[in-house]
Amino acid sequence: MKKSNFTYQVYRLVKKIPKGDVLTYGKIAQKLGRPKAARAVGNILHNNPFKDVPCHRVVNKEGKLTLNYGSGGIKEQRRRLLKEKVKFKNKYQVKLG
Repeated sequence: MKKSNFTYQVYRLVKKIPKGDVLTYGKIAQKLGRPKAARAVGNILHNNPFKDVPCHRVVNKEGKLTLNYGSGGIKEQRRRLLKEKVKFKNKYQVKLG
């Protein structure tokens, strides 16, 4: 499968999210100059082949975790974020910004 330049831009940006922080799909799209591409960002990250891209640090616009998080599901995403001391609003929703 051929990956687009946008795909690699997404991976590069997500790699820069520091431990303990999260970004939304929409914020990533916006930072890359494609504000309407939040869904594309989600699809790219769902198919992430790189172990060093911390996809667990990306949530939806409401701070909700991903039901079908690729590496072990929503419980694994929560576990990783808790380990990084991310603050939660409720069980599966982080506090944004």
